[in-house]
Amino acid sequence: MLYTLLGSINAALIMMSAYGVLLQLKSIYDRQVNHKDNPTAVLSVNQFTVSFIAYFSFYLYAIFIEPINHFLAWPRLLASVLTWLILVEIYRDRQTRYSKVSSLLGGFFLCGGLLALTSNVTFIDEGRRLSTCLIIVASLLIAQGYTHQFIQIIKSRSTGAINLKMSQYILLMDISTIAFALTMPLIQGWPFLVLACTSAVTKLVMMYLFYWVKQFSANNQKTN
Repeated sequence: MLYTLLGSINAALIMMSAYGVLLQLKSIYDRQVNHKDNPTAVLSVNQFTVSFIAYFSFYLYAIFIEPINHFLAWPRLLASVLTWLILVEIYRDRQTRYSKVSSLLGGFFLCGGLLALTSNVTFIDEGRRLSTCLIIVASLLIAQGYTHQFIQIIKSRSTGAINLKMSQYILLMDISTIAFALTMPLIQGWPFLVLACTSAVTKLVMMYLFYWVKQFSANNQKTN
């Protein structure tokens, strides 16, 4: 009963985090419509690549659990697609090799993830091991990727095109994921705990940096 309740709450909050990613994508489109020189200003390819890996690895792990964990799988697949679209827009804006590779690999993984749904049952154990490794790698990359994003914010004294609501929604999702993972057997839930805790800490730092930038701008205005 608790598993179903927390799973439903987690799925709803994942949808909210996906909505946050959608808002970030909308911010980029709005900047394009308003003819901003850099529609994806300050957005870190590194950070969004890592976010994609995190969402996708959760999806992959969820489809290789027996039975499939529908609470985790489908909302995170949606979030993966939206995050990939942001990577595509960053590439369109910057035309760099790194952004091109990230967007192409994201599309490749999404296609592979959909094909995995039709994979033979004999590959379930291998798929679970692969997705567990991806989750651990994603946890490390989240810490590294967000650190890179934080450095960009601190250097530029600006949050640029970053959407605060995205971080807030994802933080709610992370908290819910932690609670949901605690209802699972530890051998099954520990990868979710590692990634969700890592992600939650980075979102708290991001929210603080929005406050820091606001205070920095206010102090500059007083000085001038």
